[in-house]
Amino acid sequence: MAITLAEAKVGMADKVDQQVIDTFRRSSLLLDRLTFDNAISPGTGGSTLAYGYIQLKTPSTAGVRTINSEYTASEAKKEKKVTNAIIMGGSFEVDRVLQNTSGAVDELAFQAEQKIKATSNYFHNLVINGTSASSGAGYVPNTFDGLKKLLSGTSSEVTSAVSLTSAAEMDSNYNAFLDEVDGFLSVLDGTPTMMLMNTAMLTKMRGIARRAGYYAQSRDEFGRTVETYNGIAMMDLGKYYDGTTKDVIGTSIPSSSAAGTTEIYAVTLGLDALHGISPTGTGVISSYMPDLSAPGAVKKGEVELVAGIALKNTLKAAVLKGIAIAPKTGG
Repeated sequence: MAITLAEAKVGMADKVDQQVIDTFRRSSLLLDRLTFDNAISPGTGGSTLAYGYIQLKTPSTAGVRTINSEYTASEAKKEKKVTNAIIMGGSFEVDRVLQNTSGAVDELAFQAEQKIKATSNYFHNLVINGTSASSGAGYVPNTFDGLKKLLSGTSSEVTSAVSLTSAAEMDSNYNAFLDEVDGFLSVLDGTPTMMLMNTAMLTKMRGIARRAGYYAQSRDEFGRTVETYNGIAMMDLGKYYDGTTKDVIGTSIPSSSAAGTTEIYAVTLGLDALHGISPTGTGVISSYMPDLSAPGAVKKGEVELVAGIALKNTLKAAVLKGIAIAPKTGG
């Protein structure tokens, strides 16, 4: 069985839970469009949220043969993989006096919305930078394997050779970059659902697509603007707050020692491609809101997302890395 967040909402009787689902969908185009295989069942004695699957590494081939001869045998190559759903989210507290005097801005609703946004952005971070290993430079350890790890060393990892560090280079190099992007997308099996990037890369991509006449935008059911390149949705994975500094998801615009490069990830969404994983039922998202009439001066709420990703076919996702979008500041 598989479920989208829109379908999960239908199965919920509580209006607050439905609103939380919609807020998650509104906060993330990826979460809104992702299909979740809700097949994880830890069992009575289970303590993990493991999901096993078969990943297609190399497709089968076809050929011809002559009379009285045999085909040259070739087999599709697959690999058994295991990933995990991760419990993510957080809690918040609001004093009942603050809530009762919050006026037009409902403090509980505001805090819940901000927690949902933080959880969505954290999920974005893991989709790119997660790793199931206990350590790894540039990764978020003890989570699930993200696209950076899943695509590392595969034929779906492509390196850019076009520079876009200035407006002049944008004007002179945009055709070469579009050729590069089209070549990068051609390594995929079929047209991808969306292209994932950070804010700075989306700004560059928007300008390049406009120059070439491949840019368009529309509004979805939430009134959200969806930008496309040649019909492929472009998504800004946004920023997340780690408690100390704000970091751009993926490969950011350089720090003092960086090369000034970033990446674009292209993904096809589907149960035979990239999809989400979640526990059985409709419990991919849960919310726990306080009873304002109960005793207690401080009211506590919680929002929780239990999810991970699985890539069933390595030809359904790709990365264009090393895109020069800012002057190099490192040595």
